Amino acid sequence: MAKTLAEISEAMRDIDFCTLATHAEGGAIGARPMSNNRNVDFDGDAWFFTYDDRVMIKDIERDPNVGVTYLGSAGLKGMLGAPGMFLHVEGRAELVRDRATFSEHWDKSLDRWFPQGPDTPGTIMIKVRASRIHYWDGEEEGELRV
Repeated sequence: MAKTLAEISEAMRDIDFCTLATHAEGGAIGARPMSNNRNVDFDGDAWFFTYDDRVMIKDIERDPNVGVTYLGSAGLKGMLGAPGMFLHVEGRAELVRDRATFSEHWDKSLDRWFPQGPDTPGTIMIKVRASRIHYWDGEEEGELRV
């Protein structure tokens, strides 16, 4: 039976880090680790903070189609040899420069990378709206169109 978006969100609850892949110049794939900042009440949108001078921002401006890959912990199932939940989200990225939106998604843990909080110069957000999610938990595999 296919998983629902609510079940996917539950599986993501403890996943902080993921890999965001963009289409780099010349058609190559560029990927880099990103943090959800524990903002994993997933409704089909994922939000990431970065700086506006990063290569991935130029990639997104050129082609907003992105992929985001998550690997969750197996928890107690891991003792039985089961892997964690693997999720790959395909979607479109939108660049957000609105400080009020920054504040809505801010977490104190971000202060490490953005020393002036949401007002740190050069801060930008990437909003990824999912269109398709592929999942595998070691037993069940499927896709969800969002």
